[in-house]
Amino acid sequence: MKNIHLFIIFFTLTTIFMGCNKGYLEVKPDKALLVPKTLEDLELLMNNEAIMNITPGLQIIASDEFVATDSYLSGTAALERNSYLWNEDIFESNTPFDWNIPYQQVFYANNVLDILVGIKRDQTNEVNYDRVKGMALFFRAHAFYQLSQLFAKPYRQTSATTDLGIPLRLVADVNIPSKRATLEETYKQILEDLSAAYVLLPARPNVKSKPGKAATLALRARVHLLMGDYTNALSDGIECRSFTPNLMDYNLLNPTAAPPFPVSLPNGNDEVIFHSATYNYSFLISSTQVTVDGELYASYVDNDLRKSLFFNPSTKRFKGSYTGYSTIFTGLAVDEVYFLIAECLARLERADEAILELNALLSKRWKTGTFIPLKAQNAQEALLLVLNERKKGLISRGLRWGDLRRLNQDPRFAIELRRTYLGSTYVLLSNSSRYVFPIPQPEIVYSGIVQNER
Repeated sequence: MKNIHLFIIFFTLTTIFMGCNKGYLEVKPDKALLVPKTLEDLELLMNNEAIMNITPGLQIIASDEFVATDSYLSGTAALERNSYLWNEDIFESNTPFDWNIPYQQVFYANNVLDILVGIKRDQTNEVNYDRVKGMALFFRAHAFYQLSQLFAKPYRQTSATTDLGIPLRLVADVNIPSKRATLEETYKQILEDLSAAYVLLPARPNVKSKPGKAATLALRARVHLLMGDYTNALSDGIECRSFTPNLMDYNLLNPTAAPPFPVSLPNGNDEVIFHSATYNYSFLISSTQVTVDGELYASYVDNDLRKSLFFNPSTKRFKGSYTGYSTIFTGLAVDEVYFLIAECLARLERADEAILELNALLSKRWKTGTFIPLKAQNAQEALLLVLNERKKGLISRGLRWGDLRRLNQDPRFAIELRRTYLGSTYVLLSNSSRYVFPIPQPEIVYSGIVQNER
């Protein structure tokens, strides 16, 4: 009965939203068809991994980690080609999954939060009530975070109160007109939702597709890092690690396996804090004509086990997803927290501590007995080492695009990206407005929200 009930909920909401090219935020669902009424119903809705644990993937296609052949680009979907080449018109009057899926998650979460208002919390249900509410708040924050990294400018403290963020839907009622919040309001809402979720969620969820306290801290630390708030990012990262297991020893993995990492669901892969994965773009999961950037591949030395665990040695195709299968992992993991802590320490002029953190991580990535601890003379050297290893260690996690956006604000780290296709060269300048994806045109037409500059 539970599965049938969940199917009714899922089918109703999904049929309304998927396959509809009208502006997602303006679609008017028939809420008489929605049946969740009890805490059990609401938790089933939040447990829908096919929706709640999917993230955008276009930011990976647009970043500098992978290269594609001309023949692949010529034959692939226009959406992927346009993203790879940073074209002005990415979506060609369509609304992509990278917009629809996060807002569908927001809609689910808001329905749960709205319905919870009508359910009395008492001693008989307080644990379940708090868990369900905490899940809804986390998933809403997670969706807003994903949207902000594609459809809003990178965070700059000097302009965040005037830069446009994303539409913040905080209730399920779609009759309320959509408007774009400021970037400051967007990040504030994400942090507020995560802080509220932290209080309500258990320390450890029973499966990794659900958030717990560690997931709220890991995502909050990531958001603080994007904001340049290194003190709070460091605090969140250290507290997060108190809830999480130790790092994996890559020496215990089989590099000839495809894929070599344990399956993360329901409770595999000790480093995974929260499981999510990208939408299945062919660029990310299937084509042998998409390979790791040559310069990046060459930066892995032979005793670095990441080289053989992350990539097929003959094709240079990425195989190292923490999902444990071909779909690309974009969740929260312990190794990211180590990199975050090390970077924050370096930025706070605590170079020795930063290098200790970095070496603790890397020692689990090198062949036993071959790792030579890194050294840094000062915080600047430590920061350079951390950022270099972060790029290599977190490849294809969906994080590089956000790193490019934030690091390009610092002349020390700003870079230009270049690609060639059919004899033409495409350049993405470090200060380019094309680091922000356009709002899908149907949303502009139906809601009247302001379009991003391209």
